[in-house]
Amino acid sequence: MLAAPGAAPGPSRFPPAVSHPNPTGWKHQPEEAAGSVQAGAARTRRTEAGPGRGKGRKKEPPRMASSPGNNTSLSREKTMLSESSQAKKSQYSEEETFYMNCRAAYLAVFKSSLENIKSKEQLCLVLQQAGRNPSQKMVNQYWTPQTTTLNFDDFCNILKKEKPATKTELLKAFLKVDTNNDGYILHTELYKILTMRGEKMTVEEVNAITKLADVNSNGKLDYNKFCKLYMTTNEQCRKTALEKLEVDNRLRRQQFGSQVETSSERVTSPISKPSSRTTRKTDHKPAPKRGDSRTSSRPSSAQSCKASISSTMCMGTSSSTNSELIEPNTIKDWQCAQSKGCFFLEEDGEIITHKYRLYLPQRSTVYITIKPLNLSQLEGKTSPWLSVDTALYVLKENEGQENLQLVSFTEAQNKEMFMWKGELGSGIYWLIPFTTGCKLKKIKKQITGEAKLVYRDGDGELALTKEFKAALSDIFEMIDLDGNGLLSLEEYNFFELRTSGEKCDEEAWAVCKENFDTKKNELTRQGFMDLNLMEANDREGDPSDLWVTLLSLGYNKALEMTEAFPFVIDIYAEKCKPRIKAVSLEAGSRQLNKAICKSVVNKGDAKVLDSGESIIVYTYKSDTRITSVIENKSENKVIIHVNNEQSKNCVNNRGLNIFAVEVAPKSMMVCQHVMPLKEQEEWIYNCVHSLVP
Repeated sequence: MLAAPGAAPGPSRFPPAVSHPNPTGWKHQPEEAAGSVQAGAARTRRTEAGPGRGKGRKKEPPRMASSPGNNTSLSREKTMLSESSQAKKSQYSEEETFYMNCRAAYLAVFKSSLENIKSKEQLCLVLQQAGRNPSQKMVNQYWTPQTTTLNFDDFCNILKKEKPATKTELLKAFLKVDTNNDGYILHTELYKILTMRGEKMTVEEVNAITKLADVNSNGKLDYNKFCKLYMTTNEQCRKTALEKLEVDNRLRRQQFGSQVETSSERVTSPISKPSSRTTRKTDHKPAPKRGDSRTSSRPSSAQSCKASISSTMCMGTSSSTNSELIEPNTIKDWQCAQSKGCFFLEEDGEIITHKYRLYLPQRSTVYITIKPLNLSQLEGKTSPWLSVDTALYVLKENEGQENLQLVSFTEAQNKEMFMWKGELGSGIYWLIPFTTGCKLKKIKKQITGEAKLVYRDGDGELALTKEFKAALSDIFEMIDLDGNGLLSLEEYNFFELRTSGEKCDEEAWAVCKENFDTKKNELTRQGFMDLNLMEANDREGDPSDLWVTLLSLGYNKALEMTEAFPFVIDIYAEKCKPRIKAVSLEAGSRQLNKAICKSVVNKGDAKVLDSGESIIVYTYKSDTRITSVIENKSENKVIIHVNNEQSKNCVNNRGLNIFAVEVAPKSMMVCQHVMPLKEQEEWIYNCVHSLVP
């Protein structure tokens, strides 16, 4: 970020005279020798991110960009299982294996996955069981002053973001401080590094490392042995947790995670009578007779289910869908407010987006639309995000932000644009963009060469390439939320939060205005270009930091935006001037998941899964997507097996045709979103929900 003298460290975008370097250092949480080994590596891994690139950063430096992504981490966790464990779990996907590892670590500390984490100490302990390295900084990131509890799903999301360090990463970090390059670090030097830089350790904490007999001798640390001991201890923790999970039959039944995507966050459900729509009887499937040659393709857990229901829907093509909702004839006379935004895809598959506050001074009929933002594209190429689905949920604020009530969502569609028209009373509303995650996914694309970002001209001066300028122009267009052709401090801070995890304060912004072209106290497009050119000059032409920025904004090494989806929201009001403001950039919130569940319950069909009418599956369909929600009205948690194998031309947000979900008592959750894989062809949704005994 922009850093004024004495400001918090961040990615420098100013000349060296006003930069503040971020010192490297390590931090650990001493428990015992093994705990010290684990936690001692936590800070070394973050050190490799470089100055100012660690705090709050969602994307890793370029070295991570070329890695295979989350599957590499998951594969690494799989190799840590015992051979017997691997044989038993070979039928599961890597994603299911990841959740099995999460559950094993969680149940090594708690009696049930429904038990919550209630303190920082518990969070630290369960993270260590999962082979992570919880420094105080990491713990504080997830346990803020407002946090009272974290559940199993929160824990899984943390593990997706906090990857376990590899031996190679640890060795690289140690090599940075091994001035003699002999594989040893003097204890005196180690004390200086660990007690004077970064998150400073105490002398007692450093002693816990230097007293490890197996890795220290003659006043020196053998960091190769240290890294080996760390990896061995790390593996043993996970292996022990998995063995405990397998031995206990009661725990083994819980081997499927309760959710795969953030959108399936649990929503507490009030105790109520079954809906009048839940009149369809449970479909009890008879067991096959002896000698019957038919075999089920589902895992054994599904074959023993005591109740199941099947839903089949034949859908037409959706490539040219048009809704009956017509734009008002007099809309040119209505007052309008507009804001841009973007969906960003994280390494772990989580989707980050802007969240908006809408104010209406008086009651009025409104017309709301959300559609892809049309950015410049090379001739002959279409924007990859045009096929990504979107919706905008409208929630009314009642006595504070925590009490939001669903009003409606943009259900009608005209090509890529989704719309809603209705009457809203005066007051404050929250607009939450949503995409299912069916189409916005990681793309494994082979890129032959890395695009060039800078070059030296005839005078030897650094300059931006034509391709990089075009990408920066598109980025400027995307982060200019109000579309006035300038970047305000608020707009620029959304960019900084995304690319560095930090904000720019007023003092640093004043320095920016002194160094770069501004207009009306806002940064111009040329000023934004010069800011990036200055960053390239600060690194003497090294494009590493520029790539960190590009990758965090959804670009690949070919300068194609493949992991982001920019959009624009328009609010038309007939009788007043609407005001819209972006207020945050965050993952799917509890309010959004609650709104999705309520919309599906209100508009979808319902089927009862059990004889007691306590487990209900709601299925909502539009022309472009199908969403199912499971409600558990009973006093006990339930596990529902889901099988989509008979669906045709379909893709879901989980990426799995067969999976299982765990639904807490007295709650409801999103089970899955399904869309056509090829929009030009018909698609068939055939899903079997089965109750696991």
